[in-house]
Amino acid sequence: MTRTDSPDRQFLADYRPYPFILEQTRLEFTLAPDATRVRADLTFRPRNGSEDLLLDGGKNLHLISLTIDGREPAADQVTRDDERLVIAAAALPDGQFTLATEVEINPSANTAFEGLYISNGMFCTQCEAEGFRHITFYPDRPDVMAPFQVTIHSDQPVLLSNGNPVRQEEGLAEWHDPWPKPAYLFALVAGDLVAIEDRFTTASGRDVALNVWVRPGDEDRAGFAMESLIKSMKWDEDVYRREYDLDVFNIVAVDDFNMGAMENKGLNIFNSKLVLASPETATDADYERIESVIAHEYFHNWTGNRITCRDWFQLCLKEGLTVFRDQQFTSDMRSASVKRIGDVQALRARQFREDQGPLAHPVRPEEYEEINNFYTATVYEKGAEVIGMLKRLVGDDGYARALDLYFKRHDGEAATIEDWLKVFEDATGRDLTQFKRWYTDAGTPRLTMRETWENGRLTLHFTQHTPPTPGQNDKPPRVIPIAVGLIGPNGDEIEPTRMLEMSEAKQEFSFDGLGARPVVSALRGFSAPVILERNIDDATRAFLLAHDTDPFARWEAGRELALHALTALSQGQEGGADYIGAIGQLATDEDADPAFRALCLNLPGEEEIATRLYAAGAIPDPDAIHDARNRLARRMAETHANLLSAIYDQMVVPGPYSPDADSAARRALRISALGLLTRIDGGERAEVLFGITSNMTERMAALICLVRRGRGGVALSALHDQFKDNRLVMDKWFTVQPMAAPPADAIAIARQLSERRDFDWKNPNRFRALLGGLAANHAGFHAADGKGYDFLAEWLMKMDPINPQIAARMSTAFETWPRYDENRRKRALAALERMAAMKGISRNLREMVTRMIAAGK
Repeated sequence: MTRTDSPDRQFLADYRPYPFILEQTRLEFTLAPDATRVRADLTFRPRNGSEDLLLDGGKNLHLISLTIDGREPAADQVTRDDERLVIAAAALPDGQFTLATEVEINPSANTAFEGLYISNGMFCTQCEAEGFRHITFYPDRPDVMAPFQVTIHSDQPVLLSNGNPVRQEEGLAEWHDPWPKPAYLFALVAGDLVAIEDRFTTASGRDVALNVWVRPGDEDRAGFAMESLIKSMKWDEDVYRREYDLDVFNIVAVDDFNMGAMENKGLNIFNSKLVLASPETATDADYERIESVIAHEYFHNWTGNRITCRDWFQLCLKEGLTVFRDQQFTSDMRSASVKRIGDVQALRARQFREDQGPLAHPVRPEEYEEINNFYTATVYEKGAEVIGMLKRLVGDDGYARALDLYFKRHDGEAATIEDWLKVFEDATGRDLTQFKRWYTDAGTPRLTMRETWENGRLTLHFTQHTPPTPGQNDKPPRVIPIAVGLIGPNGDEIEPTRMLEMSEAKQEFSFDGLGARPVVSALRGFSAPVILERNIDDATRAFLLAHDTDPFARWEAGRELALHALTALSQGQEGGADYIGAIGQLATDEDADPAFRALCLNLPGEEEIATRLYAAGAIPDPDAIHDARNRLARRMAETHANLLSAIYDQMVVPGPYSPDADSAARRALRISALGLLTRIDGGERAEVLFGITSNMTERMAALICLVRRGRGGVALSALHDQFKDNRLVMDKWFTVQPMAAPPADAIAIARQLSERRDFDWKNPNRFRALLGGLAANHAGFHAADGKGYDFLAEWLMKMDPINPQIAARMSTAFETWPRYDENRRKRALAALERMAAMKGISRNLREMVTRMIAAGK
């Protein structure tokens, strides 16, 4: 990677250990909204010789006092700027010493929600990645780990921090976390909260108190979160043999939160949308997401907390592994095949797009300007795919041995990708030098497959190539596991799944002794995150859709049929007959999981169609893509109207609502049928369903159908009147209108909603709801007049001084701007340049827009 000179850039190659060992951290908070006092007593020991002591600390810290072993250093021995404080080596003792500082901070003024801030009267923290430096002066880096003792003084009724409670009395609480941790895992919450309580007994007999803390009035919506936590704890013991290690585990729901959730040791802080759920307010997708994220943050206790990352370049070490673990968990709790398909859909929608654009970066980047910009799909989702490939290559037993060795060898340490791969090499005897390229090289490999057939021998010829990405032009071959099966002409499987291991730029694999030429089922289970290119006709895709025994490959065949039709239609050609016929056969397959049938009935999204066209060298036309998708959906509905009506009637779920997998699957299929039927019935079924159903899953599905048909006014008013005081339902209300609106109306609707008094744009959830809803309307956001670009840029510039993280993350809506026509490129570039020229632009947003601008030059 080419090294970029910039005073703000950090480089992996520059890493060096912190020159001091931090042996103990003692913190004392006296909480006040505008003037919180923080005293920090830090016990250090020099690692090697005498060096200056460098502490991170923002300009928002008002330093009241600083002593070393009780004595003030000379004024010329202490220097500070807007980001750090430095104590000269001459002021430090030769051996162990204690640095004591007291600072004052203003949580009420903290609109960026980094460090200690206030959310609707409740004190809370967010310290990952570099938020702790906004609380006090500290070596704020993940490889500096220490036990924490925390004392909190406040008149708030509930006072929480990490670890175990030591003392609790009116106005005071003391907490002790015996497990060494970096500052990014620190947490504090103080507020008027009530707890849903339960208990869990670990495999070794430890009794653990469990609490889900919510605001008064939200108690009836926290039960599912508690159920999910208990399932997670049991699963981690059963599958990974990892027990919980403290006496209490707390989860807190917070309204204002930049992320989804945070794995702070023993005190997980969650965005309230990932805790609170009831049938009347949450959809099936919300329930599944809550279950998954509760598990994800709990699993971090070992893969992230007990073993953390040495530096932020190693972020994928904790996040990729923990995403993989939560994917395994959800697969066990629900349908493994449907989960796998959903994960691949998400990967292609977010990470493949990232890999193909200006924001492409390796799973482990080598440089960054703002670490918050690297909480990406590449680090998380692609990082998980790399773990999955490693598990396929070494087998289940090899994976289990390696994980046991990882926990044994690195418990209590801050580790690297090299450490991670070394345990696999030691446990299995494999050389993973080439495999490491999945961590160091950006981009999505393109895998080309062709077949030759001669005298009962089938030979598969593969080539691999990874296109250039910013800073990386040449990509050597990677190890690619390719799962392949063979299906006979009669539809029977004649060769069960076989894992081929490709390691060269070109490679062949042969199957001998075959009586007739089979149909190849390739990349089963999506065995590697690659783009597979093969010369295959629609009749063969339809055959695989009908007969493939691998659920992912079967779904993929249908997806390819649909994409082939949609790309043709969007370019003025004919297409879709084979797809419509094959889908009709699949829809009648009552042996298939209803959730799987639902996935197959759902057409690819407009962004996915645009990505396919661009990859093929065409310039996507958002309006033509929108029109093609509408026309194909209508043809599907007209051709299979009776079948879809029967599905809609048969998939009614009897009895009270339950979020269990089987019930959710039936609702998913029913909703998919409704979405197609609404194309031809004008919305009558959707209006009826909205009026009679009592669960939010069906209400939101019906509402989307009605808004899409331009008949959503009455339903939108009814939902608003019923839930105007429910912040999470109103977020859905703000999202659905610009997202499902006809493209020509999307921007006007978004602007009208932005002018409402209840558009609390400083709340990250509400901001994401509206602006994310518009960005999800592909043709609407990419309107030819550029008004979508202008509207988003206007709001990003308004948000950036308030909350740079949210502005930077939402700016990725511009990521694909270079792929469109000259007029759209010109208008998008103007919006990006306007943001780049903004006075006082944050480092977060500046890095994102400059990288995107560079992609068009």
